[in-house]
Amino acid sequence: MASPILSAPAVTSLDPEDLRSWITQHEDLTVLDVRSAAEFETLHIRGSYNVPLPLLSEHTDELAARLGSRVVLVCQSGVRSEQARQRLAGAGIGTAYVLTGGVPGFAAVGGDVVRGQARWDLERQVRLVAGSAVVLGLAGGRFVSPRLRLLAGAIGTGLTFSAATNTCAMGKALSAMPWNKVAEEPTREAAILQLPTRNALAEKSRAS
Repeated sequence: MASPILSAPAVTSLDPEDLRSWITQHEDLTVLDVRSAAEFETLHIRGSYNVPLPLLSEHTDELAARLGSRVVLVCQSGVRSEQARQRLAGAGIGTAYVLTGGVPGFAAVGGDVVRGQARWDLERQVRLVAGSAVVLGLAGGRFVSPRLRLLAGAIGTGLTFSAATNTCAMGKALSAMPWNKVAEEPTREAAILQLPTRNALAEKSRAS
């Protein structure tokens, strides 16, 4: 009995060096940055569009209807970009790529980026808060009350759930903090409706 032919898994990641080449070679390329406005303001790829993950999640179908055939999703490390890719795939965009290493990885290989005021990215803030809570829980459990060790357990449980579901409730909560609101979050009108349409991208590609 012949063994079934298995199709190769779809490639969904893109190396920063490849993105550098794509930017100069493909007029129909759309680079979507799904981080917060504050993170985007600090450092972003020149020519990219800021559509934060919550906004993309709320208007996935509308966004998908505008995107062309060559889409690259970027964030800080790839976690939020992968969430965005899965949402767009559910809306019929099966050709979106996730940039390996995120925006910092692109900058590290000499990619053209725009730098603003330096501030901590959201994922670094999550690590700080989670790590501090664990340390406080363990120290408090030893010197104050054993019950405080439950804090460390709760954080560990939360991080495990976050990894299993590929979500981050702590990151979402931190994004709403005042220090992460120094830049105004883009709206549907300012972000999605400003994207070039699929037809416009195709015409631009043919003309180049």
